[in-house]
Amino acid sequence: MKHALIFALILGACSPSVTNPSVKNDLQNKKPVWLSAKPDQSFYYIGIGHSTKAGASNYVQAAKKSALEDLVSEIKVNVSSTSVLSQIDANKEFQERYEQIVKTTAADEIEEFEQVDSWEDDRNYWVYYRLSKQRYKEIKDEQKRNAVSIGLDFFSKAKQAERSNDLVLALGFYYQGFRAIEKYLAEPIRLDFEGREILLTSEVIASMQLLLDKIEIAATPTEVTLNRRVSIGDQAFTAFAYDKATKKRIADLPLRAVFEKGAGNVFPDYKTNAEGAAKVLLTKISSRDLEQTVAIKVNPLSFAGGSATKIDSLVVQKFVVPRAAILLRVQRPLVYVAAVEKSLGNVKSTQQITNKIKNYLTNAGFEFTEQKSKAELALDVDAFSEKGAVSGSIFITYVTAVIRVSSVKDNREIYATTLDRIKGFSLDYERSSQEAYNKSLDVLEKEKLPELLNSILQ
Repeated sequence: MKHALIFALILGACSPSVTNPSVKNDLQNKKPVWLSAKPDQSFYYIGIGHSTKAGASNYVQAAKKSALEDLVSEIKVNVSSTSVLSQIDANKEFQERYEQIVKTTAADEIEEFEQVDSWEDDRNYWVYYRLSKQRYKEIKDEQKRNAVSIGLDFFSKAKQAERSNDLVLALGFYYQGFRAIEKYLAEPIRLDFEGREILLTSEVIASMQLLLDKIEIAATPTEVTLNRRVSIGDQAFTAFAYDKATKKRIADLPLRAVFEKGAGNVFPDYKTNAEGAAKVLLTKISSRDLEQTVAIKVNPLSFAGGSATKIDSLVVQKFVVPRAAILLRVQRPLVYVAAVEKSLGNVKSTQQITNKIKNYLTNAGFEFTEQKSKAELALDVDAFSEKGAVSGSIFITYVTAVIRVSSVKDNREIYATTLDRIKGFSLDYERSSQEAYNKSLDVLEKEKLPELLNSILQ
Protein backbone atom coordinates (compact mmCIF):
# COMPACT_ATOMS: atom_id res chain seq x y z
CA MET A 1 0.00 0.00 0.00
CA LYS A 2 2.90 2.34 0.87
CA HIS A 3 4.60 1.61 -2.49
CA ALA A 4 1.36 2.34 -4.37
CA LEU A 5 1.05 5.78 -2.71
CA ILE A 6 4.64 6.72 -3.57
CA PHE A 7 4.10 5.64 -7.21
CA ALA A 8 0.97 7.80 -7.46
CA LEU A 9 2.83 10.86 -6.16
CA ILE A 10 5.61 10.35 -8.69
CA LEU A 11 3.09 10.08 -11.53
CA GLY A 12 1.38 13.28 -10.37
CA ALA A 13 4.68 15.12 -10.31
CA CYS A 14 5.56 14.00 -13.84
CA SER A 15 2.14 14.67 -15.42
CA PRO A 16 1.86 17.85 -17.60
CA SER A 17 -0.12 20.79 -16.10
CA VAL A 18 -3.62 21.45 -17.48
CA THR A 19 -3.91 24.98 -19.03
CA ASN A 20 -7.09 26.92 -20.04
CA PRO A 21 -7.06 26.93 -23.90
CA SER A 22 -8.29 30.53 -24.07
CA VAL A 23 -5.44 31.69 -21.83
CA LYS A 24 -2.96 29.89 -24.07
CA ASN A 25 -4.42 31.56 -27.22
CA ASP A 26 -4.23 34.99 -25.60
CA LEU A 27 -0.54 34.45 -24.81
CA GLN A 28 0.15 33.41 -28.41
CA ASN A 29 -1.85 36.38 -29.76
CA LYS A 30 -0.36 38.99 -27.46
CA LYS A 31 -0.65 42.58 -28.73
CA PRO A 32 2.54 43.78 -30.43
CA VAL A 33 4.46 46.73 -29.04
CA TRP A 34 3.65 48.96 -32.07
CA LEU A 35 -0.01 49.00 -30.99
CA SER A 36 0.81 50.43 -27.58
CA ALA A 37 3.20 53.12 -28.83
CA LYS A 38 3.80 54.26 -32.40
CA PRO A 39 7.35 53.31 -33.43
CA ASP A 40 9.79 56.22 -33.44
CA GLN A 41 11.91 55.56 -36.48
CA SER A 42 14.06 58.35 -37.84
CA PHE A 43 14.43 56.69 -41.21
CA TYR A 44 10.78 55.83 -41.91
CA TYR A 45 7.36 57.38 -42.12
CA ILE A 46 5.01 55.20 -40.04
CA GLY A 47 1.33 54.46 -40.58
CA ILE A 48 -0.89 52.40 -38.25
CA GLY A 49 -4.35 51.52 -39.55
CA HIS A 50 -7.33 50.02 -37.75
CA SER A 51 -10.74 48.61 -38.67
CA THR A 52 -13.47 46.81 -36.76
CA LYS A 53 -14.70 43.48 -38.06
CA ALA A 54 -18.33 43.91 -37.01
CA GLY A 55 -20.48 44.14 -40.13
CA ALA A 56 -17.48 44.90 -42.37
CA SER A 57 -16.70 42.36 -45.08
CA ASN A 58 -13.66 44.33 -46.28
CA TYR A 59 -12.17 45.27 -42.92
CA VAL A 60 -8.64 44.39 -44.11
CA GLN A 61 -8.83 46.93 -46.95
CA ALA A 62 -10.35 49.51 -44.62
CA ALA A 63 -7.43 49.10 -42.18
CA LYS A 64 -4.89 49.37 -45.01
CA LYS A 65 -6.51 52.58 -46.24
CA SER A 66 -6.43 53.94 -42.70
CA ALA A 67 -2.75 53.05 -42.34
CA LEU A 68 -1.84 54.74 -45.60
CA GLU A 69 -3.69 57.92 -44.59
CA ASP A 70 -1.88 57.85 -41.24
CA LEU A 71 1.45 57.46 -43.01
CA VAL A 72 0.73 60.35 -45.37
CA SER A 73 -0.25 62.57 -42.43
CA GLU A 74 3.37 62.40 -41.26
CA ILE A 75 4.61 63.94 -44.51
CA LYS A 76 4.66 67.67 -44.04
CA VAL A 77 4.20 70.36 -46.69
CA ASN A 78 6.79 73.00 -45.89
CA VAL A 79 5.81 76.38 -47.32
CA SER A 80 8.76 78.59 -48.20
CA SER A 81 8.47 82.31 -47.48
CA THR A 82 9.53 82.99 -51.07
CA SER A 83 7.06 80.59 -52.68
CA VAL A 84 4.04 81.62 -54.71
CA LEU A 85 1.76 80.48 -51.86
CA SER A 86 3.22 83.11 -49.56
CA GLN A 87 2.83 85.77 -52.24
CA ILE A 88 -0.85 85.21 -53.03
CA ASP A 89 -2.12 84.16 -49.61
CA ALA A 90 -1.88 86.74 -46.86
CA ASN A 91 -4.31 85.12 -44.40
CA LYS A 92 -3.07 81.51 -44.77
CA GLU A 93 -6.56 80.21 -45.61
CA PHE A 94 -5.52 79.39 -49.17
CA GLN A 95 -2.34 77.71 -47.90
CA GLU A 96 -4.26 75.43 -45.52
CA ARG A 97 -6.64 74.32 -48.25
CA TYR A 98 -3.73 73.70 -50.62
CA GLU A 99 -1.90 71.57 -48.05
CA GLN A 100 -5.03 69.51 -47.43
CA ILE A 101 -5.48 68.86 -51.16
CA VAL A 102 -1.83 67.81 -51.55
CA LYS A 103 -2.10 65.39 -48.63
CA THR A 104 -5.34 63.91 -49.93
CA THR A 105 -3.96 63.26 -53.41
CA ALA A 106 -0.65 61.96 -52.00
CA ALA A 107 -2.43 58.92 -50.54
CA ASP A 108 -3.31 57.83 -54.09
CA GLU A 109 0.16 58.50 -55.52
CA ILE A 110 2.56 57.31 -52.83
CA GLU A 111 4.93 54.51 -53.86
CA GLU A 112 7.16 51.80 -52.37
CA PHE A 113 5.68 51.66 -48.87
CA GLU A 114 5.76 48.26 -47.17
CA GLN A 115 3.63 46.32 -44.72
CA VAL A 116 5.69 45.53 -41.64
CA ASP A 117 3.14 43.66 -39.54
CA SER A 118 -0.54 43.09 -38.80
CA TRP A 119 -2.49 41.93 -35.76
CA GLU A 120 -6.08 41.02 -35.06
CA ASP A 121 -8.43 39.79 -32.40
CA ASP A 122 -12.06 38.72 -32.59
CA ARG A 123 -13.33 42.27 -33.15
CA ASN A 124 -10.47 44.33 -34.57
CA TYR A 125 -7.79 44.34 -37.24
CA TRP A 126 -4.64 46.49 -37.30
CA VAL A 127 -1.93 46.89 -39.92
CA TYR A 128 1.51 48.57 -39.74
CA TYR A 129 3.01 50.34 -42.78
CA ARG A 130 6.28 52.17 -43.24
CA LEU A 131 7.96 54.15 -46.00
CA SER A 132 11.66 54.93 -46.30
CA LYS A 133 12.17 58.68 -45.94
CA GLN A 134 15.28 58.55 -48.12
CA ARG A 135 13.55 56.58 -50.89
CA TYR A 136 10.51 58.85 -50.71
CA LYS A 137 12.79 61.88 -51.15
CA GLU A 138 14.52 60.28 -54.14
CA ILE A 139 11.19 59.54 -55.83
CA LYS A 140 9.86 63.04 -55.15
CA ASP A 141 13.06 64.70 -56.36
CA GLU A 142 12.86 62.78 -59.63
CA GLN A 143 9.17 63.64 -60.06
CA LYS A 144 9.94 67.29 -59.39
CA ARG A 145 12.77 67.36 -61.96
CA ASN A 146 10.44 65.92 -64.59
CA ALA A 147 7.65 68.34 -63.65
CA VAL A 148 9.95 71.37 -63.79
CA SER A 149 11.28 70.28 -67.18
CA ILE A 150 7.75 69.98 -68.58
CA GLY A 151 6.63 73.20 -66.92
CA LEU A 152 9.57 75.16 -68.32
CA ASP A 153 8.91 73.78 -71.81
CA PHE A 154 5.28 74.98 -71.73
CA PHE A 155 6.38 78.30 -70.23
CA SER A 156 8.79 78.83 -73.16
CA LYS A 157 6.06 78.00 -75.68
CA ALA A 158 3.69 80.40 -73.92
CA LYS A 159 6.21 83.24 -74.17
CA GLN A 160 6.64 82.60 -77.90
CA ALA A 161 2.86 82.60 -78.44
CA GLU A 162 2.54 85.80 -76.40
CA ARG A 163 5.17 87.54 -78.53
CA SER A 164 3.16 86.51 -81.60
CA ASN A 165 0.14 88.17 -79.95
CA ASP A 166 -1.75 84.87 -79.82
CA LEU A 167 -3.29 85.39 -76.40
CA VAL A 168 -5.45 82.26 -76.35
CA LEU A 169 -2.60 79.94 -77.34
CA ALA A 170 -0.34 81.62 -74.78
CA LEU A 171 -2.95 81.18 -72.02
CA GLY A 172 -3.27 77.51 -72.92
CA PHE A 173 0.49 76.93 -72.73
CA TYR A 174 0.79 78.84 -69.45
CA TYR A 175 -2.00 76.75 -68.02
CA GLN A 176 -0.34 73.49 -69.08
CA GLY A 177 2.89 74.69 -67.53
CA PHE A 178 1.06 75.43 -64.32
CA ARG A 179 -0.56 71.98 -64.34
CA ALA A 180 2.91 70.39 -64.51
CA ILE A 181 4.21 72.18 -61.40
CA GLU A 182 1.03 72.70 -59.37
CA LYS A 183 2.18 70.29 -56.63
CA TYR A 184 5.23 72.46 -55.97
CA LEU A 185 3.59 75.80 -55.26
CA ALA A 186 4.97 75.69 -51.72
CA GLU A 187 8.54 75.60 -53.03
CA PRO A 188 10.59 78.30 -54.77
CA ILE A 189 11.58 76.71 -58.09
CA ARG A 190 14.52 78.90 -59.14
CA LEU A 191 15.99 78.58 -62.61
CA ASP A 192 17.52 80.63 -65.42
CA PHE A 193 15.29 81.69 -68.29
CA GLU A 194 16.59 83.81 -71.15
CA GLY A 195 19.46 85.16 -69.10
CA ARG A 196 17.60 85.96 -65.88
CA GLU A 197 16.69 84.05 -62.74
CA ILE A 198 12.99 83.38 -62.24
CA LEU A 199 10.77 81.60 -59.74
CA LEU A 200 8.90 79.36 -62.15
CA THR A 201 5.61 78.93 -60.25
CA SER A 202 5.37 82.65 -59.50
CA GLU A 203 6.28 83.58 -63.07
CA VAL A 204 3.68 81.28 -64.61
CA ILE A 205 0.82 82.60 -62.46
CA ALA A 206 1.89 86.23 -62.87
CA SER A 207 2.15 85.82 -66.65
CA MET A 208 -1.36 84.35 -66.82
CA GLN A 209 -2.77 87.28 -64.84
CA LEU A 210 -0.97 89.81 -67.07
CA LEU A 211 -2.49 88.15 -70.15
CA LEU A 212 -5.95 88.17 -68.61
CA ASP A 213 -5.52 91.89 -67.88
CA LYS A 214 -5.06 92.51 -71.62
CA ILE A 215 -8.51 91.08 -72.42
CA GLU A 216 -11.82 92.91 -72.37
CA ILE A 217 -15.26 91.26 -72.39
CA ALA A 218 -18.34 93.15 -73.50
CA ALA A 219 -21.99 92.08 -73.74
CA THR A 220 -24.97 93.30 -75.66
CA PRO A 221 -27.52 94.19 -74.57
CA THR A 222 -26.17 95.22 -71.17
CA GLU A 223 -29.69 95.52 -69.78
CA VAL A 224 -32.97 93.91 -70.73
CA THR A 225 -36.53 93.72 -69.37
CA LEU A 226 -38.04 90.23 -69.32
CA ASN A 227 -41.30 88.69 -68.26
CA ARG A 228 -40.54 85.76 -66.02
CA ARG A 229 -42.87 83.32 -67.73
CA VAL A 230 -42.52 84.49 -71.33
CA SER A 231 -40.12 82.38 -73.41
CA ILE A 232 -36.77 84.12 -73.69
CA GLY A 233 -35.17 81.69 -76.12
CA ASP A 234 -35.40 84.21 -78.94
CA GLN A 235 -33.75 87.00 -76.97
CA ALA A 236 -30.22 87.55 -78.32
CA PHE A 237 -27.50 87.97 -75.69
CA THR A 238 -24.03 88.21 -77.22
CA ALA A 239 -20.60 88.42 -75.59
CA PHE A 240 -17.53 89.81 -77.34
CA ALA A 241 -13.83 89.41 -76.49
CA TYR A 242 -11.30 92.15 -77.36
CA ASP A 243 -7.61 92.85 -77.03
CA LYS A 244 -7.66 96.01 -74.89
CA ALA A 245 -4.70 97.59 -76.64
CA THR A 246 -5.52 96.87 -80.28
CA LYS A 247 -9.32 96.44 -79.98
CA LYS A 248 -8.89 93.36 -82.12
CA ARG A 249 -11.50 90.63 -81.55
CA ILE A 250 -10.20 87.44 -79.89
CA ALA A 251 -11.31 84.10 -81.35
CA ASP A 252 -11.47 80.71 -79.56
CA LEU A 253 -11.48 82.27 -76.09
CA PRO A 254 -13.29 80.10 -73.50
CA LEU A 255 -16.06 81.90 -71.61
CA ARG A 256 -18.41 80.93 -68.82
CA ALA A 257 -21.86 82.39 -68.07
CA VAL A 258 -23.36 82.23 -64.58
CA PHE A 259 -26.10 83.88 -62.55
CA GLU A 260 -24.31 86.16 -60.09
CA LYS A 261 -27.62 87.37 -58.72
CA GLY A 262 -30.92 85.54 -59.06
CA ALA A 263 -31.30 82.12 -60.63
CA GLY A 264 -32.36 80.47 -63.85
CA ASN A 265 -31.19 78.29 -66.71
CA VAL A 266 -28.22 79.67 -68.62
CA PHE A 267 -25.97 77.47 -70.74
CA PRO A 268 -22.59 77.78 -68.99
CA ASP A 269 -19.73 77.13 -71.42
CA TYR A 270 -18.83 78.96 -74.64
CA LYS A 271 -15.94 79.67 -76.97
CA THR A 272 -15.79 82.83 -79.07
CA ASN A 273 -16.13 82.33 -82.82
CA ALA A 274 -13.87 83.71 -85.56
CA GLU A 275 -15.39 87.16 -85.00
CA GLY A 276 -14.66 86.97 -81.27
CA ALA A 277 -18.33 86.61 -80.37
CA ALA A 278 -20.42 84.07 -78.48
CA LYS A 279 -24.21 83.93 -78.28
CA VAL A 280 -25.32 83.36 -74.70
CA LEU A 281 -28.24 80.97 -74.28
CA LEU A 282 -30.61 81.96 -71.47
CA THR A 283 -33.81 79.91 -71.37
CA LYS A 284 -35.47 80.42 -68.00
CA ILE A 285 -35.74 82.77 -65.02
CA SER A 286 -36.51 80.86 -61.82
CA SER A 287 -35.79 83.46 -59.13
CA ARG A 288 -38.45 85.95 -58.03
CA ASP A 289 -35.88 88.79 -57.73
CA LEU A 290 -36.89 91.83 -59.73
CA GLU A 291 -33.27 92.54 -60.68
CA GLN A 292 -30.94 89.69 -61.63
CA THR A 293 -27.47 89.54 -63.14
CA VAL A 294 -25.83 87.13 -65.56
CA ALA A 295 -22.02 87.45 -65.66
CA ILE A 296 -19.90 86.32 -68.61
CA LYS A 297 -16.26 85.68 -67.72
CA VAL A 298 -13.09 84.27 -69.23
CA ASN A 299 -12.85 80.66 -68.06
CA PRO A 300 -9.22 79.58 -67.41
CA LEU A 301 -10.36 76.14 -66.19
CA SER A 302 -11.49 75.38 -69.75
CA PHE A 303 -7.85 74.80 -70.68
CA ALA A 304 -7.91 71.73 -68.42
CA GLY A 305 -10.16 70.04 -70.98
CA GLY A 306 -12.65 68.76 -68.43
CA SER A 307 -10.01 67.36 -66.07
CA ALA A 308 -9.44 70.31 -63.75
CA THR A 309 -7.94 69.33 -60.40
CA LYS A 310 -8.87 70.73 -57.01
CA ILE A 311 -5.64 72.73 -57.04
CA ASP A 312 -6.58 74.22 -60.44
CA SER A 313 -9.93 75.32 -59.10
CA LEU A 314 -8.33 76.74 -55.96
CA VAL A 315 -5.70 78.83 -57.78
CA VAL A 316 -8.11 80.10 -60.45
CA GLN A 317 -10.13 81.72 -57.65
CA LYS A 318 -7.17 84.04 -57.13
CA PHE A 319 -7.22 85.32 -60.72
CA VAL A 320 -8.97 88.54 -61.63
CA VAL A 321 -10.70 87.50 -64.84
CA PRO A 322 -12.26 89.81 -67.43
CA ARG A 323 -16.05 89.89 -67.20
CA ALA A 324 -19.16 91.52 -68.54
CA ALA A 325 -22.60 91.63 -66.92
CA ILE A 326 -26.14 91.60 -68.26
CA LEU A 327 -28.75 93.19 -66.00
CA LEU A 328 -32.12 91.44 -66.14
CA ARG A 329 -35.11 93.46 -65.01
CA VAL A 330 -37.72 90.80 -64.35
CA GLN A 331 -41.43 91.58 -64.59
CA ARG A 332 -43.73 89.51 -62.42
CA PRO A 333 -46.61 87.87 -64.31
CA LEU A 334 -50.09 89.23 -63.47
CA VAL A 335 -52.83 86.72 -62.67
CA TYR A 336 -56.60 87.22 -62.67
CA VAL A 337 -58.60 84.90 -60.40
CA ALA A 338 -62.17 83.68 -60.80
CA ALA A 339 -63.16 81.24 -58.07
CA VAL A 340 -66.18 79.62 -56.48
CA GLU A 341 -65.87 77.33 -53.47
CA LYS A 342 -68.97 75.78 -51.88
CA SER A 343 -69.59 73.63 -48.83
CA LEU A 344 -72.70 71.44 -49.04
CA GLY A 345 -74.32 73.85 -51.52
CA ASN A 346 -73.42 77.07 -49.68
CA VAL A 347 -70.70 79.51 -50.76
CA LYS A 348 -67.75 79.28 -48.36
CA SER A 349 -66.72 82.42 -46.50
CA THR A 350 -63.05 81.48 -46.97
CA GLN A 351 -61.75 80.21 -50.30
CA GLN A 352 -59.25 77.72 -48.93
CA ILE A 353 -58.11 76.10 -52.18
CA THR A 354 -57.93 79.39 -54.07
CA ASN A 355 -55.95 81.07 -51.29
CA LYS A 356 -53.52 78.14 -51.17
CA ILE A 357 -52.81 78.52 -54.88
CA LYS A 358 -52.49 82.32 -54.63
CA ASN A 359 -50.02 82.08 -51.74
CA TYR A 360 -47.93 79.55 -53.62
CA LEU A 361 -47.80 81.67 -56.78
CA THR A 362 -47.05 84.83 -54.77
CA ASN A 363 -44.04 83.13 -53.19
CA ALA A 364 -42.97 82.07 -56.69
CA GLY A 365 -42.94 85.69 -57.90
CA PHE A 366 -46.44 86.23 -59.34
CA GLU A 367 -48.78 89.13 -58.70
CA PHE A 368 -52.58 89.33 -58.85
CA THR A 369 -54.96 91.85 -60.40
CA GLU A 370 -58.71 92.33 -60.32
CA GLN A 371 -58.75 93.57 -63.92
CA LYS A 372 -58.65 90.68 -66.34
CA SER A 373 -57.67 92.95 -69.24
CA LYS A 374 -54.34 93.67 -67.52
CA ALA A 375 -53.59 90.05 -66.67
CA GLU A 376 -51.49 87.55 -68.57
CA LEU A 377 -52.94 84.49 -66.86
CA ALA A 378 -56.42 83.54 -65.69
CA LEU A 379 -56.84 81.16 -62.76
CA ASP A 380 -60.24 79.46 -62.46
CA VAL A 381 -61.17 77.41 -59.40
CA ASP A 382 -64.48 75.56 -59.01
CA ALA A 383 -64.69 73.55 -55.79
CA PHE A 384 -67.58 72.03 -53.86
CA SER A 385 -68.30 69.46 -51.17
CA GLU A 386 -71.20 66.98 -51.19
CA LYS A 387 -72.69 64.65 -48.63
CA GLY A 388 -71.78 60.99 -48.56
CA ALA A 389 -72.99 58.10 -46.43
CA VAL A 390 -73.49 57.99 -42.65
CA SER A 391 -71.90 55.10 -40.83
CA GLY A 392 -73.09 54.94 -37.23
CA SER A 393 -72.14 58.34 -35.82
CA ILE A 394 -69.63 59.10 -38.60
CA PHE A 395 -70.67 61.46 -41.44
CA ILE A 396 -68.76 61.22 -44.73
CA THR A 397 -68.29 64.12 -47.17
CA TYR A 398 -66.47 64.43 -50.53
CA VAL A 399 -64.71 67.47 -52.05
CA THR A 400 -64.21 67.89 -55.80
CA ALA A 401 -62.21 70.78 -57.26
CA VAL A 402 -61.44 71.70 -60.87
CA ILE A 403 -58.44 74.03 -61.36
CA ARG A 404 -57.56 75.65 -64.69
CA VAL A 405 -54.92 78.16 -65.78
CA SER A 406 -55.17 79.80 -69.21
CA SER A 407 -53.54 82.57 -71.20
CA VAL A 408 -55.73 85.69 -71.20
CA LYS A 409 -54.46 86.87 -74.58
CA ASP A 410 -55.61 83.85 -76.59
CA ASN A 411 -57.65 81.89 -74.01
CA ARG A 412 -55.28 78.94 -74.46
CA GLU A 413 -55.41 76.42 -71.64
CA ILE A 414 -52.00 76.04 -70.01
CA TYR A 415 -52.81 73.75 -67.11
CA ALA A 416 -55.81 71.80 -65.82
CA THR A 417 -56.26 69.34 -62.98
CA THR A 418 -58.98 67.88 -60.76
CA LEU A 419 -59.07 66.98 -57.09
CA ASP A 420 -61.54 64.12 -57.35
CA ARG A 421 -63.78 63.24 -54.38
CA ILE A 422 -61.35 63.82 -51.52
CA LYS A 423 -63.01 62.17 -48.51
CA GLY A 424 -63.55 63.69 -45.08
CA PHE A 425 -65.37 62.27 -42.08
CA SER A 426 -66.46 63.63 -38.69
CA LEU A 427 -69.37 63.70 -36.22
CA ASP A 428 -71.56 65.87 -38.49
CA TYR A 429 -71.62 66.97 -42.14
CA GLU A 430 -70.30 70.50 -41.51
CA ARG A 431 -67.18 69.31 -39.77
CA SER A 432 -66.85 66.44 -42.23
CA SER A 433 -66.93 68.96 -45.11
CA GLN A 434 -64.21 71.03 -43.45
CA GLU A 435 -62.10 67.90 -42.96
CA ALA A 436 -62.43 67.05 -46.67
CA TYR A 437 -61.31 70.57 -47.64
CA ASN A 438 -58.30 70.30 -45.29
CA LYS A 439 -57.27 67.03 -46.90
CA SER A 440 -57.71 68.63 -50.33
CA LEU A 441 -55.13 71.26 -49.36
CA ASP A 442 -52.61 68.51 -48.52
CA VAL A 443 -53.13 66.83 -51.92
CA LEU A 444 -52.90 70.20 -53.64
CA GLU A 445 -49.59 71.10 -51.96
CA LYS A 446 -47.87 67.75 -52.36
CA GLU A 447 -49.06 66.73 -55.84
CA LYS A 448 -50.55 69.60 -57.84
CA LEU A 449 -48.88 72.94 -57.11
CA PRO A 450 -45.34 72.06 -58.30
CA GLU A 451 -46.63 70.75 -61.64
CA LEU A 452 -48.93 73.80 -61.97
CA LEU A 453 -45.92 76.14 -61.56
CA ASN A 454 -43.76 74.17 -63.99
CA SER A 455 -46.53 74.26 -66.60
CA ILE A 456 -47.07 78.00 -66.50
CA LEU A 457 -43.35 78.81 -66.51
CA GLN A 458 -42.53 76.67 -69.54
